[in-house]
Amino acid sequence: MKKSSKWLTGAVLSIAMFAVTACGGATTGGNQSGEAPKQENNSGQTAKPPEKQKLVIYTARDKNVVDEIIPKFKEKNPNIEVEVLTMGAQQVLERVRGEKANPQADFWWGGTQSGLMTAANEGLLESFKPSFADQVPALYKDAQDRWYGEMLLPEVIMYNPKALKKEDAPKDWDDLLDPKYKNKIIIRGVLASGTMRTIYSAMILRQGTEPQKGYDWLKKLDANTKEYAQDPTNLYLKLAREEGSLSLWNLQDIMIQKETKNQPFDFIYPASGAPILVDGVGIVKGAKNMAAAKTFYEFLFDSKLRVELAEKLYQIPTRTDLSKDMPAWLKGLELKPLNLDWTMMADKEKDWMQYWDENIKGKGGK
Repeated sequence: MKKSSKWLTGAVLSIAMFAVTACGGATTGGNQSGEAPKQENNSGQTAKPPEKQKLVIYTARDKNVVDEIIPKFKEKNPNIEVEVLTMGAQQVLERVRGEKANPQADFWWGGTQSGLMTAANEGLLESFKPSFADQVPALYKDAQDRWYGEMLLPEVIMYNPKALKKEDAPKDWDDLLDPKYKNKIIIRGVLASGTMRTIYSAMILRQGTEPQKGYDWLKKLDANTKEYAQDPTNLYLKLAREEGSLSLWNLQDIMIQKETKNQPFDFIYPASGAPILVDGVGIVKGAKNMAAAKTFYEFLFDSKLRVELAEKLYQIPTRTDLSKDMPAWLKGLELKPLNLDWTMMADKEKDWMQYWDENIKGKGGK
């Protein structure tokens, strides 16, 4: 993976809008019924109101992200009824896979690069080339347009500065194995989390292509791990209560909790580099509401929205045409990626995580 200060360079694309279709029948100047006057198009014909549509979204996004974006989408598209189901990224993949014969979702919002690659290879995602396609580097999208990276998520070391001073916090991944951190680490439940599966797979792969050395590393991490939290909310609660002082998590969510929720959290960017997860989206193959899904796709990548989300929600966009408009916190962040074979990770992740779950988790390094 290449360094990417270039990831944050910028231009502006407009949101695709529905064309208004016209029906016959000229309007009259008066309206004796008390109804609102009908709109006319340029040909003098009355225009139909936009047809009612539905959109079903499976998302791994946090509730605060959903609450920020969905109302904006509904405001611009009042004719689209939106249903959002929130679950872990891995759970989205499993559900879409299980519903392949009769898709219930239209849009997958928030998936890891590995998960989306797997879904594309299994024929679960529709090919769709959006208007902003040329603004997203090849590294962050599918060659057949079945998924596009929406944002970049550096995976870092999370800590509670009230419980652990910065100078005493781990500076790199291997520092987490130091016995002095025993029972100070709380990990979000791994198998249901795309973020954690990516971090753990990266920890295996950074030891080499043979997984045993990676398994040995994770055994040592397990020995220092106090517990595995059920979900992100549970993780945040335990860290805030100082039941533990360390975790592994993504930079964006740490920043959101710190800056908008006043949580006592901060991060260390690992000295050797971080797995920079490409968090993306795709349209479910055979979606019942294809037009609405495409409309939401375009809306999510609108340049003004991307800048706003960088400011409010600390998202790092994949679009390469926005650097001049980025907030100060992002301009000052130097991203150092771990050099990882993401194709191999996508191929091996399931086997690696199954082995970890059956042979390492909760065994205290034995």
